Amino acid sequence: MTATSTPQQDTVPTSTPITEPVAVPEALETASPTGTAVADADLAADAAEAVAEVDDGVEADDGDAPAATPGQTPSRKAPIDHAAVAAALKARFPALFGGAAKPVKLRVQVDIQAAAPGEFTKPALSAFLRRHTGSTSYLLALVKSPHRFDLDGQPAGEISDEHRQVAQEELDRRRTLVQERRELEAQQRRNRAALLRDFETTTLTRPNFCALKDVAEDKLDGLLEIARAEAAEDAAAPRGFDRRPPGRNDRGGDRGDRSGRPGGPGGRSGPRSDAPRGGARPPRGPRT
Repeated sequence: MTATSTPQQDTVPTSTPITEPVAVPEALETASPTGTAVADADLAADAAEAVAEVDDGVEADDGDAPAATPGQTPSRKAPIDHAAVAAALKARFPALFGGAAKPVKLRVQVDIQAAAPGEFTKPALSAFLRRHTGSTSYLLALVKSPHRFDLDGQPAGEISDEHRQVAQEELDRRRTLVQERRELEAQQRRNRAALLRDFETTTLTRPNFCALKDVAEDKLDGLLEIARAEAAEDAAAPRGFDRRPPGRNDRGGDRGDRSGRPGGPGGRSGPRSDAPRGGARPPRGPRT
């Protein structure tokens, strides 16, 4: 059996596919230097290496493992505990790595190895600094700060216009990416709501309904479950703060009696005045 007609209630926008929600990080609400909301999570995995190559405070060389001898199987590198390295650097150099992010001094990796010889391996430092200088909080600091800082938290050189511009461009790219993800999620949420509404009113069979909506039959139940959960969230969401309380007008006074006149009998909308109706009383002169 095939669908011979397309009921109007079974239509749904096809510009955006009906799919599961797009994951958008929750911690994306930090204000940028211009006041626009941007990501404040560690998104360094996307473009950290490109940013780090511009920021000369990070060295690109990660190779610190000895070369394998002929006939010897190369040993697999041990995974780097980024959290442990970050905690150790924060404890060892709190003036630079403690608190809010600060632009680091150029070639700071050399200074760290000189100040703490043997405490941090070169691959571990390189990996940490790539993540650190690629984070959004660091890029925000790079745009706003007039200079860089050394291990003691003291100014150590100005930030070049080139580095500041690259940081701002990366912030703009992430802001655009976040906005696009939010718009996509909003459109897909509307599509799932329409799918649920049409499913509850359709007279088509399940296979024909799925064919009409271009939805895999084995995915339908999952999408409907998500749509029901989202509908429950919308129903439980508080109303907007601009909602006026019942029985009040725009000025906050009583709406009046049932005759429609404001302020009740007499049509007065404000407090009664003792002044005569003809106008304000003239000021009295001094008594003689």
